[in-house]
Amino acid sequence: MNFDEVRDVERKVRENISRVIVGKDDVISLVLIALFCSGHVLLEDVPGVGKTMLAKCLAKSIDCDFKRVQFTPDLLPSDLTGINYYNQKLGEFVFRPGPIFANIVLADEINRATPRTQASLLECMEERQVTIDGVTKRLEEPFLVIATQNPVEIQGTFPLPEAQLDRFFIRVKMGYPNTSQAREILDRFESGNPYLTVEPVVSAKDIVEAQKSFSSVRLNDAVKDYIVDIVEATRKHNRIALGASPRGSIALMKAAQVCAVMRGRDFVTPDDVKHVAVPVLAHRIILKGHAITSDASNSEQVIEEILANVKVPLEPLNQQMSR
Repeated sequence: MNFDEVRDVERKVRENISRVIVGKDDVISLVLIALFCSGHVLLEDVPGVGKTMLAKCLAKSIDCDFKRVQFTPDLLPSDLTGINYYNQKLGEFVFRPGPIFANIVLADEINRATPRTQASLLECMEERQVTIDGVTKRLEEPFLVIATQNPVEIQGTFPLPEAQLDRFFIRVKMGYPNTSQAREILDRFESGNPYLTVEPVVSAKDIVEAQKSFSSVRLNDAVKDYIVDIVEATRKHNRIALGASPRGSIALMKAAQVCAVMRGRDFVTPDDVKHVAVPVLAHRIILKGHAITSDASNSEQVIEEILANVKVPLEPLNQQMSR
């Protein structure tokens, strides 16, 4: 699949989602960047701003298997992965797959499940496989976990540990609509739910082929050094107790590659890196003296500060690429 075809796939999905989600093109684009990078998405914001609806619209726009799991304190790991049960009619154990065996899995309110259940997602998200009773089963591609959580709710929740936060490719906040967008939402939902009219516009095969195409997007040494400098700065900043991991730098590189293609180029510029740095890195750092109730916007502000201070490569990148 060439880059023009990739952009066409992205446009179709984005426009299809925008038929329901109002005024959130930037958020939709970031979620699609994660999808094309084979990454996972953490949608974090207050209740009622469209987190679950966005995930459902994305899944419905792609002709693939979709499962939604409402996370609760009594949810068990086997409720996600599946179990081997004894079939008396057959006289043998039979595997019943859980909802994790889908292309897109919506983990709704993930922080309401216990740490044991949250941890059952780690292998699925990182290795794209599930081990049950000693038997490893591969998950079909594409595979995307979209998790939602409400940061304002503390009682009855189990905050995600840093190790699991690092498994998410990006963290995105929806934000409240402005006045004109709020009015348009009322207009769209006045006579019914527009989500019910959403139909698939691309296939799962289209997404897999698009995911394979981004490895040919070029990065010169200056851009790679810029990415390394940003990640290194997170480890030396006086407000950060724990900086971004190497997994974070790889994610930043891949996200910048997809961003470049979406902007009509086959090479990465520093602007592409800066555009995706906050959603890719902010959830991967731990601020000094942070608390469970701390506002996630604090870490985003620190990443913005780092971007403002790290020296940007000045040589015209198109000249470097043509060498």
